[in-house]
Amino acid sequence: MVVARALERGVKGFLIVGYDLESSERAIELAEYLPWSYAAVGIHPHDAKEFKEEDLKVLEEMAAHERVRAIGEIGLDYYRNYSPQEDQRRAFRAQLELAKHLEMPVVLHVRKAFPDVFKILQEVEVTEGVFHCFSGGIQEAQKAVELGFYVSFAGSLTYGSRKLEKALKGISKDRILLETDAPYLAPGDYRGQRNEPAYLVETAQKAAEVLGVTLRDVATWTFQNALRFLALPERETEDTVE
Repeated sequence: MVVARALERGVKGFLIVGYDLESSERAIELAEYLPWSYAAVGIHPHDAKEFKEEDLKVLEEMAAHERVRAIGEIGLDYYRNYSPQEDQRRAFRAQLELAKHLEMPVVLHVRKAFPDVFKILQEVEVTEGVFHCFSGGIQEAQKAVELGFYVSFAGSLTYGSRKLEKALKGISKDRILLETDAPYLAPGDYRGQRNEPAYLVETAQKAAEVLGVTLRDVATWTFQNALRFLALPERETEDTVE
């Protein structure tokens, strides 16, 4: 029913993101089953303390699947610090090296760690990916774009954050993506409930309001940006929103 509700509201496809080996495998299984769906595989910074070098081989094997389009969710989280920061940096760097070797984009999780993330990205020379569920300000957004990345906004954009709104307005339309981060960060009137892809429309409406454009404008831009990010052929955006 979650998928049906999303399709009814005009969501045309899904990127299902893993956060450890088990969930990455599940992401692939769902991507095989669901219409127009793709997967990302990776080990989240929360689980970095469990990261082993042999995990890279497993991720590389997963990444060979035709439905896998990115390495992620990877990154640094100095807010929760569920794993020691040194372990986080070690796992992050190793997975960036893998993505570079495979010529795949990355899905980045960054909380209170932008300086280290930017530093490591430049050291490894990874220039393709997305800052998922963006939580920074305009300077961080512009730096991400300068390095070649997309910036993705979730339901938190609807929470009244002037910082996020300025960040959205401060980057070019060809670098903007939208997401749900389901089951977290439900937007608007759904806040506090379990999030799901159908609610992406509310985030898109807020983005249109902030940018002073139409909902269809936002749907068109972000749809085409998503296709480029995933290295997929261009498709028509007609009927992509209610």
